[in-house]
Amino acid sequence: MGLIDSWSLGEHTADGMTFPTYRKGNGPGAIVIHEIPGLTDDVIGFGDEVVEAGYTVVMPQLFGKIGGPFALTNVVKAMSGVCVRKEFTKLATRETTPMAEWLRSLARELHGELGGPGVGALGMCFTGGFALAMMVDESVAAPVLCQPSVPFPVGKTRAADLNLSPGDLAKVKERAAAGCEVLGLRFTGDAAVGTRFDTLTTELGPAFIKVEFPGRQHSTVTTHRQQEAVDRVLAFFDEKLSV
Repeated sequence: MGLIDSWSLGEHTADGMTFPTYRKGNGPGAIVIHEIPGLTDDVIGFGDEVVEAGYTVVMPQLFGKIGGPFALTNVVKAMSGVCVRKEFTKLATRETTPMAEWLRSLARELHGELGGPGVGALGMCFTGGFALAMMVDESVAAPVLCQPSVPFPVGKTRAADLNLSPGDLAKVKERAAAGCEVLGLRFTGDAAVGTRFDTLTTELGPAFIKVEFPGRQHSTVTTHRQQEAVDRVLAFFDEKLSV
């Protein structure tokens, strides 16, 4: 029996795309978006922690396999898949990933069902910036960016880019100025994040809350899990999503 077996399988269709979703729990809504290579046991385990904290968690499966440990072979397979899919941006700057609209639709549906101030959205690694793009929609009240790594930091411009179109960045800044804070987590020596935490600080000011850990590791809430990281995410959700 795998960890995912205790979750309810569903699907969501929007913008011409359909992806499986896994749901569990009760309480305010939180969308947890997996990293590369997919819905590993570490990601599912983190989702279970959010469920246990009192949330209805929905985890979409956007690519990769389900279950099992983090493995380099699976990373290579997942990367080869996402690199040829038009739903994801990889190197483009000043461009929002096409996957954002599907995720915003998922957030609207969950918020419409559960009510309250809004839903949480957490992305990690390849999907780290997706939560920022989702913030364009008013249904997202608690965006969390765990080691956002796209566009791939090839050169200074890409390393600083937020994976947002100018229009979406303007909307994100508008919402931030109105009080919607953004939580970001990373290891300070993680080259994959580039300099985009500096960009976030410049663009969002005090609305960007950064939590940083020493070292060159990568996955703050999964493979290289930091208890403080998990605690800060749950506290952020509690502050922003409680009725």
